[in-house]
Amino acid sequence: MFRTSLVALLLIAVSGSDMLFGQVKAVNRDKYKIHITQTGKPITVDGILDEEPWQTAEVTQKFQRVTPTDTGFAKARTEVRLTYDKSNLYVGVICWDPTPGKRPVESLRRDYNFMKNDNFMLFLNTYNDLTNGFAFGISAAGAQTEGLQYDATKVLYTWDIKWRSAVKSFDDRWVTEFAIPFRSIRYIGGDTTWGVNFGRLDLKNNEKSAWAPMPRQFPHCSLPYVGTLIWDKPMDKAGLRFSIIPYVIGKVTKGYQAGENVKWSWDAGLDAKMILSTSLNLDLTVNPDYSQVEVDKQQTNLDRYELFFPEKRQFYLENSDLFANLGTDNIRPFFSRRIGLDNPVLAGARLSGNLGNRWRIALMDIQTGNKDEIRAANYVVAALQRLVFSRSSITAFVINKQVLHTKNDDTFTGNPYNRVAGLEYNLSSPDNRWNGKAYYHQNILESTSFRDAAFAANLTYSSQYLTATINQSLTGSGYNSETGYIRRKGYYEINPVVAYKFFPKNSKIVSHGPGIKIDAYFDPYSSYSLMDMENQLSYSIEWMNKNTFSVDAKEYYVKLFEPFDPTNTGGIKLAAGEAFDWYDFGLTFGSDPRRMFNATLTGRYGGYYNGNRLSLNSELNYRVQPFGSLALSTTYNDIRLPAPYNSAKLLLIGPKFDFTFTDKIFFTSYIQYNNQIDNLNINLRFQWRFAPVSDLFIVYTENSFYPDYTIKNRGLVVKLSYWFN
Repeated sequence: MFRTSLVALLLIAVSGSDMLFGQVKAVNRDKYKIHITQTGKPITVDGILDEEPWQTAEVTQKFQRVTPTDTGFAKARTEVRLTYDKSNLYVGVICWDPTPGKRPVESLRRDYNFMKNDNFMLFLNTYNDLTNGFAFGISAAGAQTEGLQYDATKVLYTWDIKWRSAVKSFDDRWVTEFAIPFRSIRYIGGDTTWGVNFGRLDLKNNEKSAWAPMPRQFPHCSLPYVGTLIWDKPMDKAGLRFSIIPYVIGKVTKGYQAGENVKWSWDAGLDAKMILSTSLNLDLTVNPDYSQVEVDKQQTNLDRYELFFPEKRQFYLENSDLFANLGTDNIRPFFSRRIGLDNPVLAGARLSGNLGNRWRIALMDIQTGNKDEIRAANYVVAALQRLVFSRSSITAFVINKQVLHTKNDDTFTGNPYNRVAGLEYNLSSPDNRWNGKAYYHQNILESTSFRDAAFAANLTYSSQYLTATINQSLTGSGYNSETGYIRRKGYYEINPVVAYKFFPKNSKIVSHGPGIKIDAYFDPYSSYSLMDMENQLSYSIEWMNKNTFSVDAKEYYVKLFEPFDPTNTGGIKLAAGEAFDWYDFGLTFGSDPRRMFNATLTGRYGGYYNGNRLSLNSELNYRVQPFGSLALSTTYNDIRLPAPYNSAKLLLIGPKFDFTFTDKIFFTSYIQYNNQIDNLNINLRFQWRFAPVSDLFIVYTENSFYPDYTIKNRGLVVKLSYWFN
């Protein structure tokens, strides 16, 4: 049965393969071109385009609208110029602003929310593969953002590198300059062209526009629609370059609940980056510390399976798509947060980048130490990717976790190693309308079978009006990646999704339309009997004033294979083998994010296992432009089950105060109260970026019981890091 299903899954992917597309040229590369010329004249990055190179540089054509409609030119004109010297790429931009009123910006914090700020974005496809690249942005208030682009339409904004910018504001325009060091980005030496695009979000006019246009169903960063940047001479093939980022840290902690005394400690470590070529780099870390990383946003856990929290640690981010994009959202053979979760990371190395125009490589080796009962282990991950056809790729990978010092140790009872290898095919058509994936993953054991494997295939079609997806996956009961995130196993899943949008003319409504989603799980070991199912019928509306509204109805079916308490509060559990089906409906409203006060409100009501549930969620935001924002996130669940099972009223509330005194000094106060785990968490985080990618952090964390405010534990951390080139 496994073999038959695997063949069926692969046929789905092949049906949408690049054989249908061939070597089709990029959509905009031939039509939208801009030339760049080297300058020997100095440029001061001050937001004033008065230097000679700016007077002679080529200027972009008019930007075209992307939303709310993708026809015609933007109301607010944008002009972009480019030049470079031996060290930097320079970008000069004039964002004309003919509409009176204050320009909406959220704060001065880095990595701003794109949809809540007037801003300009630069997208670079330096590899000319229409799939991977770099994004740089600036808000009208001067806040920076940068990100790694992957999968053609996604950007990882937690990436952080050195670059400079400045903004000058006037009544009818705002002007910005960028200086992006070539050593901060990766490219193929000897190339004479890059893919490039420029984007603008003008919130006052509710217009998103781009130099090289794209259909409105795609994100602003869509690399298949970039134009061409033409260099006046081939790019240099730079030699070895080296950066080092040492840190020192001091900590004081006390565990009240565990009866511990005050603990004082200090430590030091470093990260290093070796640029082996313009497209390949080696990252090293020794005794890393992640205490300054932003605290996770808590979730109310009503699930039978493990919750997912994203990776935020810098060392794991560059070219992370080669690791993190293996598998699918719920079947990830590698999840970097597994490393160093329960025991310390001692050292690590990561080699990643491009080997020419068609090959990418990623190799990582991490060593952890012992802590309490957790043994030291070595983690090795290797991936090799080959670009095929126009934008598709084939990736092979192997993952190995090796627990150390287990030989002749009778006290060790776990697995001494865990190994997974796999092969993946990623489909992407030249115009990005067709996307898909097919993969086969296999545990490497002394005796392997298809029960120790996972395979899947999915295919998505996206047009302006219609989006349709079909996903199938088969995950064996023995499939196990200890360094991954495997939400569940031992199932066959089929998940079709269809959505349609109407775009009325001369209306206050931008779009509206229905959606249908079916997600069904079957037991491949029991004649494919139904295990779980969730069916959804929805309808969504978006207005010109940025308000949104949606309504949906869902049908659920769950068959329990293990006892389960639907409140996850330690009550009497429903018995294994029982089956439940129920219905609920939901409403969601989102207000105009351009306003100083905006909100997203969601409500659901209906059945829930053998009872019912009322669920309310809210995200309230108020900005004190441009110096910060206040946010209140609330989740409330009123679950009522018949006796003797637990009923519960679960509240998770998280006020967040984000203050940006300048574009280099930030303070965040984040409080989270979760009565499901009876915990009040306080996280206070001060950051001073005194030099590019060089920071002083002061972080205070406290956990306590509520409402008597009995302290569980608290800690204070001071960390200083500096980037040496």
